[in-house]
Amino acid sequence: MTLRRRPVAAWFATVSVVAMWVILVGPLITLAVKISPAQLLSALSQPGAFDPLGVSVVSAAVALCFLVVIGTPLGYVLARSRRRGVRWLEAGMLLMLLMPPLVIGLLLIFMLGPLTPLGEVLSRVHLSATNTFFALVVAEVYEAAPYYVLGAQSTFSGIDQGLLDQASLLGDTPRQRFFRVSLPLSRPGLSSSLAIAWARAIGAFGAVIIIAYHPYGLPMQVWTTLNEVGLARALPYALMLLVVSLPLPLFVYAWSRRARG
Repeated sequence: MTLRRRPVAAWFATVSVVAMWVILVGPLITLAVKISPAQLLSALSQPGAFDPLGVSVVSAAVALCFLVVIGTPLGYVLARSRRRGVRWLEAGMLLMLLMPPLVIGLLLIFMLGPLTPLGEVLSRVHLSATNTFFALVVAEVYEAAPYYVLGAQSTFSGIDQGLLDQASLLGDTPRQRFFRVSLPLSRPGLSSSLAIAWARAIGAFGAVIIIAYHPYGLPMQVWTTLNEVGLARALPYALMLLVVSLPLPLFVYAWSRRARG
């Protein structure tokens, strides 16, 4: 009886995995079926067709540079510090993760808009957090930051404390322990978190549509094209967005799994 059940269970598991895979990649299959090479060539041959691509790539790259510089030490502090104030920082990151992006954009207007105290400070250095490239970067940072910082925190938390203690016994300062031990050991996890943040930043839309309607990145281009000329004409930009957002996370995921053994 047991021998008969095993093939049935294995068959059921295989069918379930295949079914779930088809369901999950169904939207990609639909995109491949609905868009034709002629339609893609026609859309991308229009003047300025690649401008949203450039805006999205550059703004997401700037946002990620900020996250690496600020978010990496923040994730380390969240993982290693036991101070009460640090837990408030962690709660703030969780709130950013859980808040709807549209709400984030709306609240950013009231925090950084031109008539606010912070908005006036920004205007003195010739910056504006509404409908500018700077505003686009700000929106992307707010949407992507929790994914990188909390991912970095989880990665740093997984480091064996014994290795850090040994480094201390050898005379390493906290700064040296971070750069010589924690950072090298965390490279696969940090890379995965950064790749996820890249996908979130370049695909940011909820906060972007509120505070950075212009200049158009790819998500805004998809939205405006959909509203102005219809669903079919928006598909080439949707495909372009997938092409620039998905390969990096998939590559880093495969590399990090190999690096972890």
